[in-house]
Amino acid sequence: MPSYQPWYHGNITRSKAEDLLSKAARDGSFLIRDSESIQGAYALCVLYQNCVYTYRILPNEDKKLSVQASEGVPIRFFTMLPELVEAYYSPNMGLVTHLQYSVQREEEVEEEPEQNSHPPQLPPRNIPLDVKDGDSKTSEQASKSLSDIYLAKLQHMDLSILPEEHEMAIQEYFRTSVCLDAEQVQNGNPNLPGLKKLIMAVCKNLNSEISRVMPTLEVFHRTLDQQLSPGIGPKQNFCDSGPVSCRLEQLTKLLYSIEDKVKGSVFEYVGFDAGPRKSLIPIVTFEVKQESLGISTKMFLKVDIESGKLYFKKSKDGPEDKYFVHNKILQLVKSQKMHAKLVIAVETEKEKVLRKEFVFDDTKKREGFCQLLQQMKNKHSEKPEPDMITVFVGTWNMGNAGPPPNINSWFQCKGQGKTQDDTADHIPHDFYVIGTQEDPLGEREWADTVKGVLRNITNISFKQVAIHTLWNIRIVVLAKPEHENRISHVFSDSVKTGIANTLGNKGAVGVSFMFNGTSFGFVNSHLTSGSEKKLRRNQNYASILRFLNLGDKKLNPFDITHRFTHLFWLGDLNYRVEMPSSEAENIVSKIKQQQYQELLTKDQLSMERKESKVFLHFAEEEITFAPTYRFERDTRERYAYTKAKATGTKYNLPSWCDRVLRKSYPLVHVVCQAYGCTNNIMTSDHSPVFASFEVGVASQYVSKQDPSSAPPGGIQIMNCVAILSTKSKTKFFIEFHSSFLEKTVKTTEGENSEHSDGSIKVWFGNQVELTPIISDPEYLLDQHILICVKSTDSDESYGEGCVALRAAEISYTEFQITLTHHGEKTGTLTGGIQLRTSEGKPTEKLYDFIKIERDDPIASKGKSGDLNKSCSNQPHDISNPNYMGVSFRGGNVIDKGWSYSMPPRNVPCGGQAGKEPKKGYDVSTRSPTGKPASVGENGKTSEMFDNPLYGSVTKSHGRSKDQDQQQKDLLIPPDMLFGSSKTADGDTDRPPVPTPRNRSFTCSENKPQPPTPVSLHPPSQKKPVVPSRSEGGMGLSRPPLPAKSRPGVPEPQTPKPRDYRDTSELTSKHRPPGRPDVSKTGRPVK
Repeated sequence: MPSYQPWYHGNITRSKAEDLLSKAARDGSFLIRDSESIQGAYALCVLYQNCVYTYRILPNEDKKLSVQASEGVPIRFFTMLPELVEAYYSPNMGLVTHLQYSVQREEEVEEEPEQNSHPPQLPPRNIPLDVKDGDSKTSEQASKSLSDIYLAKLQHMDLSILPEEHEMAIQEYFRTSVCLDAEQVQNGNPNLPGLKKLIMAVCKNLNSEISRVMPTLEVFHRTLDQQLSPGIGPKQNFCDSGPVSCRLEQLTKLLYSIEDKVKGSVFEYVGFDAGPRKSLIPIVTFEVKQESLGISTKMFLKVDIESGKLYFKKSKDGPEDKYFVHNKILQLVKSQKMHAKLVIAVETEKEKVLRKEFVFDDTKKREGFCQLLQQMKNKHSEKPEPDMITVFVGTWNMGNAGPPPNINSWFQCKGQGKTQDDTADHIPHDFYVIGTQEDPLGEREWADTVKGVLRNITNISFKQVAIHTLWNIRIVVLAKPEHENRISHVFSDSVKTGIANTLGNKGAVGVSFMFNGTSFGFVNSHLTSGSEKKLRRNQNYASILRFLNLGDKKLNPFDITHRFTHLFWLGDLNYRVEMPSSEAENIVSKIKQQQYQELLTKDQLSMERKESKVFLHFAEEEITFAPTYRFERDTRERYAYTKAKATGTKYNLPSWCDRVLRKSYPLVHVVCQAYGCTNNIMTSDHSPVFASFEVGVASQYVSKQDPSSAPPGGIQIMNCVAILSTKSKTKFFIEFHSSFLEKTVKTTEGENSEHSDGSIKVWFGNQVELTPIISDPEYLLDQHILICVKSTDSDESYGEGCVALRAAEISYTEFQITLTHHGEKTGTLTGGIQLRTSEGKPTEKLYDFIKIERDDPIASKGKSGDLNKSCSNQPHDISNPNYMGVSFRGGNVIDKGWSYSMPPRNVPCGGQAGKEPKKGYDVSTRSPTGKPASVGENGKTSEMFDNPLYGSVTKSHGRSKDQDQQQKDLLIPPDMLFGSSKTADGDTDRPPVPTPRNRSFTCSENKPQPPTPVSLHPPSQKKPVVPSRSEGGMGLSRPPLPAKSRPGVPEPQTPKPRDYRDTSELTSKHRPPGRPDVSKTGRPVK
């Protein structure tokens, strides 16, 4: 806008515009804001009869503006917005009512500059300055003052150690060249030719020395290349001219490469199999106890990752004749009741599955052992692409001070809180994401520092994926070299939220990329400081959410919280403990006693999240470490919670300012392995915070089926009903976005009806058919659908959400998701989804190797047992449990949050382990990935939860029965969970199938259905009605269950209505004949 206009509100959100008009409460009230859907366009919002009507103002090729009003009204063009507004004060211009009362802009409280003892350092930015003729004298004076400043500083330096020619060169630069460089910058040339000339002169000998050394190193490097004959392979060309810094970097990279090649050659020569990784993880031995006939026996478990063997030893120095190779270690099952207990399922030479139970010294030792075994399985996996990686996320406000010499503990997750065991010190993460604030170092210096630390810890030279800096806010992303070709679509961006949103001392930097078929986003933010500025921090968060431009640009209706499979938000968020300053001593006392819970109830971020004001649907691991701010520097024993100012004493109460939060798509694997802070890095008044995550990833899938012969897949979405919190008077449609679709799919307009609470209910009656580019189940079950409800008049989003296709893996599934827009809840969307895929069985995921059970306190019957006994209890595997935006219901199963309870498959019971070893541990439970879980104590199937440490589980993990019952009863608000519903025949175990209800939502081609609905999976993967042997070559006979397991309950004599999954006990001669139209409703039954 050329001048201030009271009715122009800039880039406020649609919901904010509606709030302002509702407060005006007069027909004809109006305002103009920027369009959310079209850059350069505007939205005219008019209030009439308590409804908001929105009209788009679009520029044409000549930049003339016109209003999209009612049909039949001639279109008028205007040069400026004030001219347009003046014209529409007249009636009969095609609007619902003419403009009458402009709604004034709300005055924002500007952020005051911080009064630190040291002002924030301004970054060296190359900004061309517009210098007018009248300002030339001022510019000349500035250059002279710059020269005088540096010459004065130089006089206080000890120049006796410098060669005379170097001393003269530096003096000459500060005397004349620095002024010339300043003029070059003002004229738009940021290359600083004077500085380059100085460096070339000073480094003349270094340059010649590099030229002398480099050819020798090149020859040595090429010699180390393992070729069949000399001269084969491309020659590496190193430039023999250019900036010294560039050549030094080449020299450094060359030396690292030589070191790696020498290690590889030596390892190969001595017969050491280091695999594709260049890291060397040492052999680790754990002392454990094993219960046998009530007697506790000391044992030793020796883990050799490089050779892929796990040794069982009775003494530390005993023989190593009893061991299991990695592919014979079938599963690890963690006890939920006893946090140091672990069950190891192994396959013996006789193809029997043994269940060995051990108790470690503590939980951390057990976690370290599990991480080592997981590393072993990953290292020796035959899969070409990983389906699980680990990510380290660290944040540190450096306080404008350089790091100490040793910061290893930060990257090894050592200190307070949920930390890693010493045995996991040398296990490298796949990605390291480091966010810093008030970082005084240059980009290259800090990146080299981090790479050096990681090389020292892991023996790997990590590759830099991206680095982005906004003033002193920085994010660095490093990856293992082996992942270099798996990473693509790297983007970075920044948003300023400092004073008037123009200064970058506060704001955010972000990086996003694709890892094979999985999208990642990382945001490092430094929000407004001050205990009393909570609302300003909330505004910072909203601004970053709206304007940080990362990820797939085709997903422009969605903000960054919906664009990524995994989004991690880290940084100095500056939320404080909201308590009176008089409680300072009491707070410190509680911290010393590690009584954090009372303080955490007053944590501003937790309170704001609870009220859904910020970080909606994000998750944070339980905090079990001390507040990370504000310490006295060079110690972690004392908090400096007072600061003397001219206006009086300011209090900075100890607070958890530095945080790591995450948000992932529903039904994906994500587990937090560590979350805490260091206690030995003390150069800043903040302590560094670390977090590590185990996350599931999808590969770049290539179908193994012939596209011409494979049956087409399909996703049917039906009965969609949206409830929107809006006063807009418009029509709506739904857009479906996904990477498995060739293009965006839209519905027709929905039918609106108004609720008494002011919300709008929109019914989208037509069934939508989505056709995936690949119909293989292994591909589709890892995919998600992004849903956006849009208005027809302005094409703006009124809410976005996400649904996982894995939810519909078994049958038709009803879903309910929370719709959000710009971080605010805007409504709910309910509907049904049914998946139709081609034949195939998804492969087992590596992260299904470790499970957690909730077990009963029943004594073990011996040192080993059959893993296939008593398969009676069903587990509940929680994946991404904190993401509370969606729930799925099927039959009487109620799922909490994003969790998804699946029917068990392949229930092997007693006596078949010897004949089917691979199914011996494939017990009757499923994880959200569709893979089997594990058997718990005494053969009972286990209930799955996220990894616990320190004997505590976060609120969303282990819920009590009372909490579960409350969850069942809470049908409102809509983003909670569906209640259970019975089917028409009264069978509560039967999930809903697409049968007519209020409206018919089945296709006509699917109407002639037999009584037993068609299964979407082969029968070998279905839940049996009664315990039985699996189909693979087994008869129909089954041993009777023990009487004590079913007290007073006779065997059922009358047949029960058949469940759609109840086919696993049928042999081929009893199986019903296949139907030719089975492919229309599901995968054919083999």
